[in-house]
Amino acid sequence: MRKLFVLAILFLVLVKGYGQNSRPNIIFILTDDQRWDALGFAGNPIIKTPEMDRLASEGTYFENAFVTTPICAASRASILTGLYERTHGYTFGQGDIQDPYISQSYPVKLREAGYHTGFFGKFGVNYAGFSGLFNEGEDYDRNGQFKDRRGYFFKTIGKDTVHLSRYTSQQAIDFIKAAPSDQPFMLSLSFSAPHAHDPAELQYFWSPEYDVLYQDITIPDPKLGEESYFLAQPSYVREEENRRRWYWRFDTPEKYQHSVKGYYRMISEVDAEIGKIRKALESKGLADNTVIILMGDNGYFLGERQLAGKWLMYDNSLRVPLIVFDPREKGGKRVKDFALNIDVPATILDFAGVKSPEAWQGLSLRSKQLGKRKEFLTEHLWKTPIIPPSEAIRTERWKYFRYINDPQHEELYDLSVDPLEINNLASNPSYQSVLKDLKSKMEKKISQYTEDKMK
Repeated sequence: MRKLFVLAILFLVLVKGYGQNSRPNIIFILTDDQRWDALGFAGNPIIKTPEMDRLASEGTYFENAFVTTPICAASRASILTGLYERTHGYTFGQGDIQDPYISQSYPVKLREAGYHTGFFGKFGVNYAGFSGLFNEGEDYDRNGQFKDRRGYFFKTIGKDTVHLSRYTSQQAIDFIKAAPSDQPFMLSLSFSAPHAHDPAELQYFWSPEYDVLYQDITIPDPKLGEESYFLAQPSYVREEENRRRWYWRFDTPEKYQHSVKGYYRMISEVDAEIGKIRKALESKGLADNTVIILMGDNGYFLGERQLAGKWLMYDNSLRVPLIVFDPREKGGKRVKDFALNIDVPATILDFAGVKSPEAWQGLSLRSKQLGKRKEFLTEHLWKTPIIPPSEAIRTERWKYFRYINDPQHEELYDLSVDPLEINNLASNPSYQSVLKDLKSKMEKKISQYTEDKMK
């Protein structure tokens, strides 16, 4: 009887311990303007990203990850709410995001489920109630008051002014060290890098120890960098923000080398900080039960078509890195299925054992349903005179897009033979049935997401 009693007590202890530890900690890392191929694991032969590469090799790497809106404000709102821009209605100049969408956001759902939550970095969404969304948090971005390196160097650790990437990493390390032992945590980290500091002449800024990185390398010219690809664009693209920022960053060989190397250095700095965060997890004994998700908030032009920025419906703007690392599962997986930014919150809740709200439009990246997604809508709906709004539908083979203010200008690409999107087939008589089919599918999705907003 005594042995049975001891075994029963031991069983209860084990069950209790399992109950506390069965739900993983979750860290979601979001970088700003990191395009899909600015990653060693993606095949980039120049950039140094050993920590991101390690996450990809030990976890699941999504080869075809995209954002549903290629601009930070709307993309981040979609990640927060699991909804398309057309549904949540948030982008620049819209005031605060609406409370009904925030009430079903992933931080709210996780706190309700007993997670200790934190957020550090660029929130990127106007919301007066930010301080109440997370148990701990600080919202900050580049400092626009400064038109020089101080845009990135204005935060301090102790008495030292440090780069924002170093500051964000330290906030994460402090959060991990102080995390309560009786509940799991979910930490969102939003690095401002590698976003250019737009008001500054030099645009890109990094910590001094990264000066030597890429110093002896000549960055190859961008693909589609010839003027003919620029001249093929409609006038409202040639004359507006994508071109304006090209002059800031890429219009001379010297600027191009400085800017791309600076962009790479800033990503490499974030990469090194991720390594420090993982060491903090190991030091506290949490590494084996902490899921890490890494994604870029939108793609980026690095001089292709003689353009800069994002916003347009080409893959340069839309395609991003996406990695899910779960130390409890065998890694080394590469997934070809379409994965979207709106899938991230559903994935976070899935890991936490929480059901996603019915209104959410994304899928968990762990779901078998992901393979059934055969096409998806992308859109940029911000009504501003400096960027033409547009919308697109993409399948594995095809992409169709149009500019909302000029629907007569259409572009159609067969990605199976034209992955760089060079040969526009929209006016080719042989492809009118494809064009018509894609337009029909796109209209159905537009209607679906618009209807959801009105429910």
